Amino acid sequence: MNDKNPKSSSGKFRKWLKRKHKKKQPDPYYLQDELSDGDDFMEDIYVSSLEIDPCTSTNELRIFVGTWNVAGRAPVGSLAVDLEEWLKPQDAVDIYVLGFQEIVPLKTRTVIGAEDPRKATNWNLLIGKALNESSGCPWLTPMLNPISSDSYHYVRNPGLEKGASFSAICDNARMRGKPITEHRHHQQAVIGGSKYKLMASKKMVGVFISVWMKEELATKYSVSNVKVSSVACGIMGYLGNKGSVSVSMSIERTSFCFIAAHLASGEKQGDEGRRNHQVSEIFKRTSFPRSAKDEHNLHPLTILGHDRIFWFGDLNYRLYNLEDNLARHLIQKKDWKALQEFDQLRREQEDGGVFQGWREGNIEFAPTYKYSSSNCNRYSGGVPSRSGEKQRTPAWCDRILWYGKGVKLLSYLRSEIKFSDHRPVSALFSTQIEVNKSSNPRIFSKDTIVPNIMPPEQIGTSGNYEEGKATLLSLIVKDTEASSIHTQKL
Repeated sequence: MNDKNPKSSSGKFRKWLKRKHKKKQPDPYYLQDELSDGDDFMEDIYVSSLEIDPCTSTNELRIFVGTWNVAGRAPVGSLAVDLEEWLKPQDAVDIYVLGFQEIVPLKTRTVIGAEDPRKATNWNLLIGKALNESSGCPWLTPMLNPISSDSYHYVRNPGLEKGASFSAICDNARMRGKPITEHRHHQQAVIGGSKYKLMASKKMVGVFISVWMKEELATKYSVSNVKVSSVACGIMGYLGNKGSVSVSMSIERTSFCFIAAHLASGEKQGDEGRRNHQVSEIFKRTSFPRSAKDEHNLHPLTILGHDRIFWFGDLNYRLYNLEDNLARHLIQKKDWKALQEFDQLRREQEDGGVFQGWREGNIEFAPTYKYSSSNCNRYSGGVPSRSGEKQRTPAWCDRILWYGKGVKLLSYLRSEIKFSDHRPVSALFSTQIEVNKSSNPRIFSKDTIVPNIMPPEQIGTSGNYEEGKATLLSLIVKDTEASSIHTQKL
């Protein structure tokens, strides 16, 4: 094959990189400053990651990402109709990734008690019904056992046609005493008539993530390394009333990470510091360990090791230094641009915050929180305030961010479902995946930016900055070194 094009693109990229470095010297959050003394090392990594591999091609996938805080309400009644309206099942969507917050009331019993898997099951039943019945597919039951550990394993079923596959849960506690063939037949029967198939599901107290994929694509593409992780960083820093649940998966040669989060509430000055600290904790503590079964099937260990990353949820960032009456006036005028000047999350993206380098679509809809009650279109509080009603300045608490190359935002919307005091938000993405034409192992590069960790003086604790930075770097280095060593062995 003629290699002029890769060399040409490499040369152009090196020139671009040098110009960039001259304009911005130095950036302490680029890995080159932590892992190399010069530009050449990282230049080679950046260039190699962009060169076209003759053994791969690229295909497009459309991913629907949604987030919704349901305020502890059970998935019953008219919610089935509401869900279908929100998801708008259509043939163009290949993968649905849904994050929910407060699927159980955040009371002492639910926060410190044992997990109740029935809540997640009920939500998956409802989601499966909304996605499949509307498209004319008979809907039986999704995977009844939610993932409870990192031991979710996506395997091929040799009994099906070439390329066909299914999901199996290798949870020893549930599968003990059951032959694997029995579980396989159950899974095959369950998904037989479904258009969308449940790929992964994880619940931690009230935070819940559910990932669905078109059955035909799960058959067409190699889907591997489906793993989950949860980070509890609520009360005392370790309870699950706040935190995240994440799903890692690879489609062919492209790795994806989906993080559904619920961060600390509060609109007082300094509350954003708690949120930023929780984001840092989620970066540090989210991991997808490799097991003995993964010896010949490498996958990223950390969030930032993935190719395409989506972070969404009730992130709880508020409007800062803005009087309540002025905020409501701007909302009434629908002056979203002026209102966004006061948005805390935008500061964290643009001013060297914890989401530096992350992207979000233009917000062209009203703040999603806090509404007075269900079945109400009025924000809580205001003047005059109703008796017993919480005074809250409306804010865009529910957000969807992404990080990585090869992602294009097609739409960013909120729904008008009046089920809770939040309005659900969704984003539709077009993304490219590398389709493997050979058996070469996937090699993960270090071309990523380490997010800022809040300095100790801003979050009221000591030692978090350096410790967090070192932990992030060590995880990424460990991830890359393990991949490199294993590739050399092969």
